[in-house]
Amino acid sequence: MTEKRLLKFKNVVSKRQKYLTVVFENVHDPHNVSAILRTAESVGIDRVYMIYNEEKFPKISRISSASAKKWVELIKFTSVDECFKELKKQKYKIYSTHMEEDGMNASLFDLDLTKRVALVFGNEHRGVSDELKKKADKNFLIPMVGMVQSLNVSVSVAVCLYEAMRQRTVKGMYDKSSYTKKELKQKLDGYLNR
Repeated sequence: MTEKRLLKFKNVVSKRQKYLTVVFENVHDPHNVSAILRTAESVGIDRVYMIYNEEKFPKISRISSASAKKWVELIKFTSVDECFKELKKQKYKIYSTHMEEDGMNASLFDLDLTKRVALVFGNEHRGVSDELKKKADKNFLIPMVGMVQSLNVSVSVAVCLYEAMRQRTVKGMYDKSSYTKKELKQKLDGYLNR
């Protein structure tokens, strides 16, 4: 391995965000899943949680997502309870995004995305399940001023994660890792062996 490539690995590992993650529930389009993984990896997320209890996990093309899937750990669950129990054990705030009829929605821009945050996105047609809505800590919406009411799920994830990256950059969170030195070394060793 060249010194330049090793430095790239070290730089990437140092910017991984330990306490920012994405959860998606029953997203069935493989292109959406691939796009979500690419976006997650691009902002420094190295662990993504997936709930599949109504849909089968889609077959993802090795070509379209290989670069992202290689660097992002996929953690699969068959129930909302299982997934949320794991996130709560790690003290994550869980924010779902869906349109509430009663208007009880926070704006994405009002969320503090510098804390331990799991952002949850639902199926392309049904959105997040009723069970998930009830169990999330808060619901939020991406501010929109046009005629359309929603974005494609992978676009929604990208908008939200880049807002999280913006907030975290302002706070210097990409300059100092939340991982311990030992964890960073383990992560680097894992990346070098892929």
